[in-house]
Amino acid sequence: MAYHSPYRAPPHINAPPDQGFLWNIFQRVDKDRSGVISDSELQQALSNGTWTPFNPVTVRSIISMFDRENKGGVNFNEFAGVWKYITDWQNIFRTYDRDNSGFIDKNELKQALTGFGYRLSDQFYCTLIEKFDRQRKQQVAFDDFIQCCIVLQRLTDVFRRYDTDQDGWIQVSYEQYLSMVFNIV
Repeated sequence: MAYHSPYRAPPHINAPPDQGFLWNIFQRVDKDRSGVISDSELQQALSNGTWTPFNPVTVRSIISMFDRENKGGVNFNEFAGVWKYITDWQNIFRTYDRDNSGFIDKNELKQALTGFGYRLSDQFYCTLIEKFDRQRKQQVAFDDFIQCCIVLQRLTDVFRRYDTDQDGWIQVSYEQYLSMVFNIV
């Protein structure tokens, strides 16, 4: 099956950090002292290792996963989940960044996604690199790697709803297809 993916989120790798430590970070990131970290505040606080701003689409995706009250940001308790999520992704990224370049190339991406349970063609890995390589270096940075995995998982989830016999094939109308895609973007 081409899209078998047992992962939902990065696995638990490290013990959670001390609450006092997280509170200090939360206060530094919450620049406007609102008690909620917005996407722009989080973007400014995150590093993708390339001296460029963290992908704003990735930041919005992460915020939306943890913002339980739809307030456009995360409170301290939600921030603890964001912290763990990003830390787990950093560990996964480092695992597959075999040459320690700070980027994931096509072969490393293939190893990572295969490890997650995906079975995709080499041509599709080229498509993923082309889509998520914002710096046009034939490789993806940390933040874009997260976004690639989030998008791939969301598309897979939508596809599975239509693939009732789980054979990797679906038949949908044009409007069904558009609905599938618009639920992702």
